[in-house]
Amino acid sequence: MEAYICRTCGVQQAESEGPPSHCAICDDERQYVPRGGQRWVTLTALRGEGHRTELRELEPGLTGIGADPPVGIGQRALLVQTPTGNFLWDCFGFIDDEGIAAVHARGGLQGIAMSHPHFYGVCVEWSRAFGDAPIYIPTADRQWVMRPDPAVKNWTGVVEPLTGLTLIQSGGHFEGSAVLHWARGAAGDGALLTGDTITVGPDRFVSFMRSYPNLIPLPASEVRRIVATVEPYRFDRIYGGWWDRVVDRDGKTAIQKSADRYIRWIQGS
Repeated sequence: MEAYICRTCGVQQAESEGPPSHCAICDDERQYVPRGGQRWVTLTALRGEGHRTELRELEPGLTGIGADPPVGIGQRALLVQTPTGNFLWDCFGFIDDEGIAAVHARGGLQGIAMSHPHFYGVCVEWSRAFGDAPIYIPTADRQWVMRPDPAVKNWTGVVEPLTGLTLIQSGGHFEGSAVLHWARGAAGDGALLTGDTITVGPDRFVSFMRSYPNLIPLPASEVRRIVATVEPYRFDRIYGGWWDRVVDRDGKTAIQKSADRYIRWIQGS
């Protein structure tokens, strides 16, 4: 049996004899089914099409990992290296031997977590490649786990998977949408890894949405609540979910100004 991957969102499904009839993640209003219908692919087929792992060193202790050409939505993951082990933040719909070897060369993998279900990718494949590394999934989003696995560990609120790393359930985009605070990031000034929970825009401001592709906004009250969840943490830099979507400095100020801008327009003031 094969564990098929949705071509649209890049999320791998449970093993089956043939392609699934639908993708629950794409059927949801936050994503979409293409006009031509749902299409499926396997890791073997993706490798045969020429996909490979791309790695970029983003700062000391932080490596970006993605697929070239991109798979699904096109996001990249972030490998955070800490004195107590390495952690993979966000995932994507691809893995190969070269990517596995590159992570082993950097010290392996002690845990995995994602900002939200659109970025679950082939997280089970990455977990199994590193001795069934735990996959942290918020209890609020466990229904969106398309490939169940014993490595999945549910959590809620705030949890510290490794010393110096804090998972924060911020909600908004999904009820369990999360961010990862990396205390040692940005040369000790702290970094916030946000995926689409707090998405980084081209203008180096950030935004908050229920659905990005379908342009469904969040209410002002939800935006204020998201901002409140990260307020207690010290950080200067913000890494979004795609290559080059980074707020290099004054990240906390950028979040507050972006929230003020968003709320001003959503309320029509």
